[in-house]
Amino acid sequence: MDIFNKVFKPQNYTVAKERGIYPYFHQLNSRQDVVVNMEGKRTIMIGSNNYLGLTSHPKVIEAGIEALKNYGSGCSGSRFLNGTLDLHVNFEKNLADFLQKEGVMTFSTGFQSNLGIISAIVGRNDYVICDKENHASIYDGCRLSYGKMLRYNHADMEDLEKKLASVPSESGILIVTDGVFSMGGDIAKLPQIVELAKKYGARVMVDDAHALGVIGKHGRGSAEYFGLENDIDIYMGTFSKSLASLGGYMAADKDVIEFVKHTSRPYIFSASMTPANVCCANAALEILKAEPQRVQDLQRVGDHMRENLRERGVAFKESTTPIIPIYTYEDEKTFIACKLLLDRGVYVNPVVSPATPVGQSLLRTSYTATHTFEMLDEAADKIKEVTEILKTM
Repeated sequence: MDIFNKVFKPQNYTVAKERGIYPYFHQLNSRQDVVVNMEGKRTIMIGSNNYLGLTSHPKVIEAGIEALKNYGSGCSGSRFLNGTLDLHVNFEKNLADFLQKEGVMTFSTGFQSNLGIISAIVGRNDYVICDKENHASIYDGCRLSYGKMLRYNHADMEDLEKKLASVPSESGILIVTDGVFSMGGDIAKLPQIVELAKKYGARVMVDDAHALGVIGKHGRGSAEYFGLENDIDIYMGTFSKSLASLGGYMAADKDVIEFVKHTSRPYIFSASMTPANVCCANAALEILKAEPQRVQDLQRVGDHMRENLRERGVAFKESTTPIIPIYTYEDEKTFIACKLLLDRGVYVNPVVSPATPVGQSLLRTSYTATHTFEMLDEAADKIKEVTEILKTM
């Protein structure tokens, strides 16, 4: 049998292309910002993870330019060998100080961070217990490990305790949860998770990809939000969102950092972050430290958009973060809605199965601290218009 047989069968994406409602790979002709030029047209961007609006900040751009001038375009090797720059070391110290952890290690992408951390920490006789709505990179990190994965129903602490109680007493346990869930925008129940972890002798890892720069008084993420910074064993996060760059990190006690540095295959066998990525992320971190009001600005933007949608009678999933999901339920309606919105100058993200359960497709809208209320009002009007069209279908 030809292994390519599957390639030639009709797929959802081929059907969507034929119908003219394919929603992916739209081209930007400008910087990532609150308003972009997408395929030659002015478009309000409410489908980006540029939470603090720093991708176009002059200090971030200048930091990247200077890094290119002084260090070149790449490192040509892994951190383990020739790919460690003083830039990496200094940035890791700066980030560790900000997160109030003993140490930080950086990875080339956020996805790789979860692969590298979980596969190194979870051994053959260990268990890793995950919220069912955790990010795909967490699940792939679990699969790469030699441990056994258990899943608990989303935010269901009774189910989590059942899973914890089922683990043999001689096995190690790592509980892994998103801090802010990327699709629903809700915040993990960290106080209850920490309490259960202590009861059952488990360690806790939090993926703060969508929480760093988003929640917490200083933008340090979900642990700061709950006042649990001394109770979370491992933070993971990315630089491709609030910190306007590319890469990821692990923050933990020094002994944990050293162990992962010397055992994580995705870390050891990958090239290190480029100089420009490091310096852009570090510049964005400095702006966050100097301007923590951006976190409050982001909250106001999210709250304003929620009020906009309520006033217009648009149903959405309630959250307290800048991620606001609008359920369309059917994949086809999701694709149609994205096209209709883009035609009207608004970009949103289509989320369909398997990223969500079948029948729970949605428009993922996400917001930036530098959105103006006028932009949000305009986008809300377009969303109202399109959702009314969907009701007739």
